[in-house]
Amino acid sequence: MSLEFFFRLVGMVALTIVGYQVGDYVAGSQAEPDPIRNRWLYSLSLAGAGLGLLVTPYVTVRPFLWVRQQIRHLPANVLLAGTLGLVIALVISALLALPLSMLPGDLGRWLPLATAIFVSYIGVSIMVMRQQDMLQAMSAFLPANLTGARHPYNGSAQLILDTSSIIDGRIADISQTGFVQGTLVIPRFVLDELRHIADSPDALRRNRGRRGLEMLNKLQKDAQVPIQISDQDVEDATEVDAKLVKLARRLGSPIITNDFNLNRVAQLQGVQVLNINELANAVKSVVLPGEEMNVRVIQEGKESGQGVAFLDDGTMVVVENGRRYMGSQVPIIVSRVLQTVAGRMIFAQVKQ
Repeated sequence: MSLEFFFRLVGMVALTIVGYQVGDYVAGSQAEPDPIRNRWLYSLSLAGAGLGLLVTPYVTVRPFLWVRQQIRHLPANVLLAGTLGLVIALVISALLALPLSMLPGDLGRWLPLATAIFVSYIGVSIMVMRQQDMLQAMSAFLPANLTGARHPYNGSAQLILDTSSIIDGRIADISQTGFVQGTLVIPRFVLDELRHIADSPDALRRNRGRRGLEMLNKLQKDAQVPIQISDQDVEDATEVDAKLVKLARRLGSPIITNDFNLNRVAQLQGVQVLNINELANAVKSVVLPGEEMNVRVIQEGKESGQGVAFLDDGTMVVVENGRRYMGSQVPIIVSRVLQTVAGRMIFAQVKQ
């Protein structure tokens, strides 16, 4: 028997008794004969039973479940801030209760209660609205994961993954190297977007979505860091990118992505971004003008006579007059290095 059905039965019995008492009072006050009196008793008892059966869950179980669901989705820092605000407000209310209770008449009876309710509301509201400032002031006495203060990335931080970083797959390899030492958080709405992409009628999108699910499975099996699926949602946002930014602001956590637009939007709103593409460009080998190396020319360049080769890390090498060496290994001398938005490009001459 479910909890809701049990409370329906309890409410039905309770309101049946109430209906019977009301019917007895109404019929007795009018001094009606027995048939009419019984009609009052039976009709109001049945009405009470039906009302109790229908209404009881909406005033008992369902409000409780709704409150529990809201508390479950609240971040730890918001919950802590609200609790601290309530405790401080109750202490202030207790100090005010004694002098207020000495007021004459109904003021002394009801004003302490009204003051406690008002001060509690104000205390919780202020602490929740100014949680970052309040908790940051107390960060010396509280654990960093509870304060949620925005701080530079460290090994104990939570890192939020977006859809593009999961589909890209390089985060799975990065997590195995030991450079990432936080908890990788994957919001539930990101998983929903991956499933939606994997079910797309478009073949390219469908393949991307399936790759993302495969990478996620690999990440959960092989990653050297904890993986957490978060059920926290953002009610006042519909797009996934907007939800990610708001969730990151709420948790005080950086976002791992390789999405250029999400990168810009997050940075404009003060959210730290760890861009996989920028990381890949940063760890590419350093090549200086005048350095010699051997490359294999594999295709033609845009300009006449140019050949194109690639280093092991994917860096493009444009070889002047290298077209005639296509398919061959050739020694080159670096002439200049160009850093572009897409990455690093190397221009070189064939060594004579």
